Amino acid sequence: MRAVLQRVLSASVTVGGEVVGRIDGGLLVLLGVTHTDTEADAAWMARKIRDTRLLRDEQSVGDVGASVLLVSQFTLYGDARKGRRPTWSAAAPGSVSEPLYDAVCAELERLGTHVERGVFGAQMQVASVNDGPVTLLLESPAS
Repeated sequence: MRAVLQRVLSASVTVGGEVVGRIDGGLLVLLGVTHTDTEADAAWMARKIRDTRLLRDEQSVGDVGASVLLVSQFTLYGDARKGRRPTWSAAAPGSVSEPLYDAVCAELERLGTHVERGVFGAQMQVASVNDGPVTLLLESPAS
């Protein structure tokens, strides 16, 4: 499982002209799932997102009660090393990745984090105002 974490002043997701998720400060997280990811990877990723000290004054989402906007992003497993056209073969299909995306969201919520979401599989417009800028790539241990 891969995640790109961005510390943001604000972020939103729009689908079909309607804002479906919005935060005012916290982390925008783009999440990719591969074929070998499990529920354990989802739980690990949720804890890592909540506890990584990316916010101001080396604080975490869990420390200050900040929000997370979590967006599914299969393209994080794109491979463009050969040719000009990326391959997406390392990205898990929706039947595998959607339940794991939902599991990350649910675990973050169980840990007390306010989570806003994109719409899985939809064409989304993601807007963000990066703070810092601060951006970090995470990979679960099994990836």
